[in-house]
Amino acid sequence: MSRLSILLLIVLSFSPALSEVCNPEDREVLLQIKKELGNPFSLATWLPSTDCCKNKWVGVSCATHTQKYRVKHLVLSQLNLPKAYRIPPSIGDLPYLQSLVITATDNIVGTLPPTIAKLTKLRDITIRYTNISGQIPRFLSQIKTLESIEFTYNKLSGPLPAWLPSLPILSTINFDGNSFSGAIPDSFGSFRKGFSSLSLSNNRLNGKIPAAFANLDMKNVDLSHNMLEGDASMLFGSRKHTERIYLQNNLFAFDFGKVGLSKTLRILDLTQNRIYGTLPKGLTLLTSLTLLDVSHNNLCGEIPRGGSLQNTDVSFYAHNKCLCGSPLPKCKRI
Repeated sequence: MSRLSILLLIVLSFSPALSEVCNPEDREVLLQIKKELGNPFSLATWLPSTDCCKNKWVGVSCATHTQKYRVKHLVLSQLNLPKAYRIPPSIGDLPYLQSLVITATDNIVGTLPPTIAKLTKLRDITIRYTNISGQIPRFLSQIKTLESIEFTYNKLSGPLPAWLPSLPILSTINFDGNSFSGAIPDSFGSFRKGFSSLSLSNNRLNGKIPAAFANLDMKNVDLSHNMLEGDASMLFGSRKHTERIYLQNNLFAFDFGKVGLSKTLRILDLTQNRIYGTLPKGLTLLTSLTLLDVSHNNLCGEIPRGGSLQNTDVSFYAHNKCLCGSPLPKCKRI
């Protein structure tokens, strides 16, 4: 047998190892995460004999070139755990992780592990439909790369963290469906210029909205289903680029007729509040408006004619003090 043939056999015998791109340190961490979750069947594809970076490990994806196939995204979804487990502390040992998603797993419980603070490249963290509890920990403020935080439909409680605006590139917060209580911190009026979405619905928040919200230009605002009160007019403005405002089921009370309206407004839900005044005539100029619900308030006067206002369902105007005009009955002339 020639030397060339012998060399070829040696190369072929090692071809599986040569073709593997999964970083061995990341692979060991992932296997440890699986162990800390009780080796669920949902992660049956996580095998030591396969490559974690070749789309064979469910929920795992890797950077391809710039970071030499390090684990970049991790999604732990619908794990069907046989008993309650905490979020695995080993997650903090994936140094190149940019996106972490834990979702639809009732048996994920406890508080967030402090090791998450080690993820210094993390951009997005999403934990939804689990039973994690406690307050949002301060150690998240150490992750200066965070752009989006979504903790929705869990059992988180306590006050909203006043330190959140200290994250330099944070643009999206979604804390819907928890048990947060108390007032919205005044510091929330100092989010950076690029901050675009604040969603705090279905909690136990009370008190007034910080006046500094007038300085924010957010595309999406959802404060619905809380116990917030007083003025919310600072959320509006003709120079803003707001697309969606959800304020329903609170105790807001302000003169709606005096607010400026964003030209990009698409959805406005004010139902079940104490809002008074008239409907702004500017509503007729909103070409993108697809939903307007002002029912169950103290509004008065004639509905402005134009735009889509006459095509809105009657129920979206119902139960106001003295709102009238098409599509409601004609106004009474005195």
